[in-house]
Amino acid sequence: MWYILNMANTAVENRQNSDVAEDFSLEIPPECSVVFYNDDFTTKEFVVEILISIFHKTQSDAEALMELVHRAGKAVVGVYTYDIAVTRANMATSRARKSGYPLKVEVEKE
Repeated sequence: MWYILNMANTAVENRQNSDVAEDFSLEIPPECSVVFYNDDFTTKEFVVEILISIFHKTQSDAEALMELVHRAGKAVVGVYTYDIAVTRANMATSRARKSGYPLKVEVEKE
């Protein structure tokens, strides 16, 4: 008998919670672009390595992005939510500095 009453109470609570859930709206977080800038010192190989290891690009995508950065002077290498964009940009910048490269990486809000 307790089990049946407990199930009835749970059903009522679920109905009440679903009413609350309908009033609750989720806001999609804004997206941000991570931009790499060309310089005369950071090697192409290093940029490709960063794009593969931090931004999870394939070898061919990383090489194409690196060439775009090289030719155009800058390029968007990924679009993420703010937290992810900042984290990946910081990781790339940190690794570049540790390796002695001045790679410039910025996060731009869309």
